Amino acid sequence: MRDLIYKPISIAPLVVFRVLFGFIMFVSVMRFMLNGWVDSQYVMPRFFFSYYGFEWIKPLGETGIYVIFIVMAIAALCVMAGAFYRISATVFFLAFTYVELIDKTNYLNHYYFVSLVSLVMIFLPAHRHFSLDVWRKPALYVREVPYWCVLIIQLQLALVYFYAGVAKLNYDWLMEALPLRMWLPPNAHVPVVGFLFEEVWVAYFFSWFGAVYDLSIPFLLFYKRTRPYAYVAVIAFHILTWLLFPIGMFPFIMILATTIFFSPDFHQGLIKKITVVLQRLRVYRDVAPQKYVASAASRWVVGFFACFLLVQVILPWRFTLYPGKLFWTEQGYRFSWRVMLMEKAGYVIFHIKDPETGRQWEAYAHEYLTPMQEKQMSTQPDMILQYAHFLEQEYIKQGIRDPEVRAEAYVTLNGSGSRLFIDPEVDLTKEQDGFGHKKWILSYKN
Repeated sequence: MRDLIYKPISIAPLVVFRVLFGFIMFVSVMRFMLNGWVDSQYVMPRFFFSYYGFEWIKPLGETGIYVIFIVMAIAALCVMAGAFYRISATVFFLAFTYVELIDKTNYLNHYYFVSLVSLVMIFLPAHRHFSLDVWRKPALYVREVPYWCVLIIQLQLALVYFYAGVAKLNYDWLMEALPLRMWLPPNAHVPVVGFLFEEVWVAYFFSWFGAVYDLSIPFLLFYKRTRPYAYVAVIAFHILTWLLFPIGMFPFIMILATTIFFSPDFHQGLIKKITVVLQRLRVYRDVAPQKYVASAASRWVVGFFACFLLVQVILPWRFTLYPGKLFWTEQGYRFSWRVMLMEKAGYVIFHIKDPETGRQWEAYAHEYLTPMQEKQMSTQPDMILQYAHFLEQEYIKQGIRDPEVRAEAYVTLNGSGSRLFIDPEVDLTKEQDGFGHKKWILSYKN
């Protein structure tokens, strides 16, 4: 194993990945800003749902958050160009991760993926060929790197796909074709094939195909003979999901990232063609490559990556530590590559009581939350708890010494009938967030 991971291979796959990753991140950041989502998600809200343990992370206000996004866009361009690479990669990781930790309302699996990959990129020598850093300092140029520099990204992608497939091995997805039976019919207007989306068998086909695809695609991409066909499947699968569902940049991120499985010869040929064009424009010059010499710290980097991957292998299974139906309680749901597996909707009314006077009244989430925040909060217990504590503080400011806050929450899962979600007798101000089981979540009963 040691010989394999330290085996010298061409740096080309890592370089191409750096360019593509920086490019798609720049496009994603600019798209986010131009669509006005910085305002709607980070400026307009009066309250933000923090992650447990990261309550200290706060938004910087309108000017501050726009500065962060501009810095993020510049850092992505610098990563793409390989300019001041280590600094740029670090700045991008910190800025991107900071933004995602501000409010878990905005949690998406591909945001988590980007944070992980951008962290990994800090430690990789992806700037030592075809970069502005090499143009400034030719002594950086190397032709080969240890295989682990490429393998870490390949394994990260494989984990995303494989666990997305494992997550689909549940009764609703395979036996009931849910939620695809609900999601596909509204796409009946799609030209030529739209009529098929109203057929139940199509929902079952897509459900089973999606599970098989996710479980098998990592192995097919690693195997040279099946790789071309697997990549065609990657393109077809992600373009189809992009056309049918509002999933943003995720399909394009995966399509570009998956090219790292291609052979070094493919990447070398791609770089050579671009180099010829740049040389004709006189913006690129040849330099002699150096032999890559692993630093004394490389063993520690490999050890860190091993632990990094081990945590990701274990983390998705933490849901087994909690009782109840995962999709109902959502305990252990995040950070486990469960992508588009359920249709869940809810409605919450908060009942406030002043224990000193006995006075009672109702509070509605829309008074403080954006529509997106209200939608996400109404089906996620930890967010309901956070909002109850926020209401407690708001009423304390109004002179109520020790307000009680109870939630009357109704939720529907995968088209099932709406049912009571939270124990309405529990004063949530007396409950604390944490990794333990939330006993005040009512059980899901068929």
